[in-house]
Amino acid sequence: MNLVVAPPSSAASRRIRVMLVDDAVVVRGLFARWVESEPDLDVVATLRTGREAVDQLERVDPDVVVLDVDMPELDGIAALPLLLEKKRDLVVIMASTLTRRNAEISLRALSLGAADYIPKPGSNREVSASTAFRRDLIEKIRQLGVRAKRLRPAAPPARAPLETRPAPSIVPEPVAEVAAPPSITLRPMPTTPPRVLLIGSSTGGPQALNTLIAEIGGVLQRAPVLITQHMPPTFTAVLAEHLARITKRPVREAVDGEEINAGVVYLAPGGKHMKVARRDGAAVIVIEDGPLVNFCKPAVDPMFASAADVWGNKVLALVLTGMGSDGLAGAKTIVAAGGHVFAQDEATSVVWGMPGQVTNAGLCSAVLPLPEIAAKLTRLFTGVNA
Repeated sequence: MNLVVAPPSSAASRRIRVMLVDDAVVVRGLFARWVESEPDLDVVATLRTGREAVDQLERVDPDVVVLDVDMPELDGIAALPLLLEKKRDLVVIMASTLTRRNAEISLRALSLGAADYIPKPGSNREVSASTAFRRDLIEKIRQLGVRAKRLRPAAPPARAPLETRPAPSIVPEPVAEVAAPPSITLRPMPTTPPRVLLIGSSTGGPQALNTLIAEIGGVLQRAPVLITQHMPPTFTAVLAEHLARITKRPVREAVDGEEINAGVVYLAPGGKHMKVARRDGAAVIVIEDGPLVNFCKPAVDPMFASAADVWGNKVLALVLTGMGSDGLAGAKTIVAAGGHVFAQDEATSVVWGMPGQVTNAGLCSAVLPLPEIAAKLTRLFTGVNA
C-alpha cells in the first residue's frame, strides 16, 4: 500500500486526485508513473486490494478510482458499492482483462454505478507496451474527473468572525450577470419517416443504450437499428446479449454480408468497423478490419458515412454520450445527403464529447435529454412529427 496525500495548495486543488487499486505491483507502478507525468493529475494512493481502497477512501479523498476487477480479500465488483456508499460522486473506472467473465462483470459494474471501464491487455508486458491503452486510461481519468469536479457543489465560503463582520449595507448589492449558455442552432426536423436508425456511442454508452433500447419498440417495428459502441472484442458480444434480453428482440453482433432488415439491432463487433453497402438492391452489412479511425475500432464515422451513401435522406443518426469527436465527419456526410442527426444533451451525458461536437457544429435537428429521446424517435418513425 502506498499513500501520497497531495499538498493543500490552490494548484493541487485544481488537479484531479487519482486512486489506483490493483493487486499487481508492476501495474500499480506503471499506472502511477503515467498519471504523475500529467500536469493536471495527482496520484493520492496506490493500493493492492478493494478492502484497502474502502478503508483509505475518506483519508485520501480521490476524485477518480481506477479499480481492478480481480483482487484478493475484496475484489472490484464487491468494493464498488462500498466506495460509492462512502462518496456518492466518486468516479470509478473498472479495469479488467479481455475475458468473457470480465466483460460481464464490467457491464454489471456500470449498472451498479461505475462511470466507465477500461480493458487491460492480457499481460504486464503488453500493458507497458501499449501506447493506445495508456492514452485511453489517461483520457478517461481526465474527462470523467473534470466533469465530476465541475458538477460537484462548491463548498460554502467560510464566514468571517463575528467581530470583523461588516455591518449590512442599506444599499442593495448589484446582482452579478449570469452568462447565458451558448446558443445551439438546430436544423429542420425530418418531414417524412426515416428508414433506418444509426446510433454512435462511447463512454457512458452502455448505460444510455440500456435505457434507450428498451423504449424504441415502435422504431424496431418499422426500421433496422445499427449501433457502433466503442468496445473491444468479447465486450460487444456480451453487450448484444444484454440488450437482447432488455428489448426482447433480435440484437446481435453484425456479420459481414448479412442483409439488413427491420426489427433487428445490429451491433458493430469489437475490433472491427461496421459499414453498409447495397448489393443486388438490398442493404447489407460490411465488416472491415481496417486501420483505426479517430483512434477507435469500431468507429462511428465509417458507419455514418456509408449509411448516407445507401439510404441518403432516409437516415436518422443519433450521437450518444462519449469522449472525442468520432461521428462528426460522418454526421456531416449524413446532413449533406439530406439525412438528420440527433444528439444527447450535455446534462444527461457522462461525457459530452461526441454529442457536443455534432451539436456545436450545427448538424443536429434535436438535442435531447436521454429520457426524452425514445419518445421523439418513436413519433418520427411512426410518421407523427412533434
